[in-house]
Amino acid sequence: MYPTLQVNDFAAPARERMTAMAWEYLDSGAGDELTLAENRQAFDRIQLLPNVLRDVSQIDTSVSFLEQRYAHPILLAPVAYHKLFHPQGEIETAQGAVWADATYCVSTMANLTIEEIAKEVPEARLWYQLYVQRDRECTKELIARVERAGAKALIITVDTPVLGNRVRETRAGFALPAGLERAMLRDVPEAQKVTGHGTDLDGIYYPLVNPAMTWKDIEWMLGVAKIPVLLKGILHPKDAEQAVHVGVHGLIVSNHGARNLDTAPATIEMLPEVAHAVDDRIPVLFDGGIRRGTDILKALAAGATAVLIGRPYIWGLTVSGAAGVNRIVDLLLTELKIAMALCGRPNIPALDRSLLRHPSR
Repeated sequence: MYPTLQVNDFAAPARERMTAMAWEYLDSGAGDELTLAENRQAFDRIQLLPNVLRDVSQIDTSVSFLEQRYAHPILLAPVAYHKLFHPQGEIETAQGAVWADATYCVSTMANLTIEEIAKEVPEARLWYQLYVQRDRECTKELIARVERAGAKALIITVDTPVLGNRVRETRAGFALPAGLERAMLRDVPEAQKVTGHGTDLDGIYYPLVNPAMTWKDIEWMLGVAKIPVLLKGILHPKDAEQAVHVGVHGLIVSNHGARNLDTAPATIEMLPEVAHAVDDRIPVLFDGGIRRGTDILKALAAGATAVLIGRPYIWGLTVSGAAGVNRIVDLLLTELKIAMALCGRPNIPALDRSLLRHPSR
């Protein structure tokens, strides 16, 4: 086996270790997967235009936002069902995040509770991703639970009133294997009835998300939560402006890993417009398609405060548990430092759009 010198080196061995169903669940997108391809291709169309003869003898990747300082701008995105990929599931992910000095965003659809994760890996820096439930009391209790467990921020997913048409995933017969559960939703009756992504009698609605959610619900949650609230799934600049208006603490520009609306634009294409609309009033994080340190640099230069990675760290988790998660972050961080040095930028604040060239425009 070749040494792991880039994150894509983990993809093939990860696929070999997964069941076919787990791989299709992780790897696929919605519809014809045009947006899934575009998330990567849009990065490749952007060129980097370096400056030379700058002092890059010291490279500083630290960033500060939400009144916290981070050693680097890489977070682990919320991904469901980690026990599909490793027997210890989210425990290994959290440990890998600690070794990588990265924040881990725990999914509502985790196989372990945030309390179990925090108990086993007490030094982990955890955020929590929330699928808002139809029952407000259930949602309120979920928020209180994650705050008691020590979560530092709450991510509300806002781009999923229904699930996308995930063709490959459905053909693979996706369902939770016996013994796996949505641990944070043990007290939600619908969660015990739905093992896969089946919809209700109306044909498109998924019982574990709330299709009636509006900006009024965001305002209500802002009044309930005692930790910073970020919205994940923002693509439209007008939604970004509204988010700032209602008082959220941050945004995550995302198209849900291309798993919902096919033919939506790539996130890197929309990032500059969202960042312009926000105008530095709140942090703008980025999610979607990152495979290289140069991708991270491009996102930061285009206006992102920090980035989230998803599929790649799951490859690492599958191949070698916590050590694999750590290795994925380390590879990306090393490439980011190299790119910063070659572009003549010694720190994150020095990254700006003058580095980016769009020859096709």
